[in-house]
Amino acid sequence: MSNQQAILTPTELLAHWQGHRELTRRVIEAFPEEALAQHHALEMRPFREMACELAGMVDYQLDWFRTGKPNWDESARPAELPSKAEILAWWDRQTPALEATVPEVTNEIWTTPVDTPFGRMSPLTSVLYLIDNEVHHQGQAYVYLRELGIQPPAFYERSSLPKMG
Repeated sequence: MSNQQAILTPTELLAHWQGHRELTRRVIEAFPEEALAQHHALEMRPFREMACELAGMVDYQLDWFRTGKPNWDESARPAELPSKAEILAWWDRQTPALEATVPEVTNEIWTTPVDTPFGRMSPLTSVLYLIDNEVHHQGQAYVYLRELGIQPPAFYERSSLPKMG
């Protein structure tokens, strides 16, 4: 980016990401415990599995930021899927960890592609994928909530955006 200015700083990207995480947290809260674990549509997984996947990916990303090396550890996944309260606590532990870690990541780490279990990519590419994947799973959760007769949170109400309406 010789003569170009960055479009987003890491802090701005983090605010955007945390906005999606805040929305996903409200989606998790909206589920009754039993529906979180059991309700699914067609060939899709229950949302509890998706929420655990998202949280696991954030742990993976945090570790990559801290060590400079991607290390996807399947054995780190819980043997038994956690309860709704445990998922929310996991989520809440990650929020301040991201706030503390992301601003400390150097531009070199952000932009240097490395071999990962998911192909060659930079941490920036990985974070953009994490956000896309989270939005994808939010959409699936919205379908589930509507099938259950529960109004999902407004998708546009995220902490990183001004409240609408």
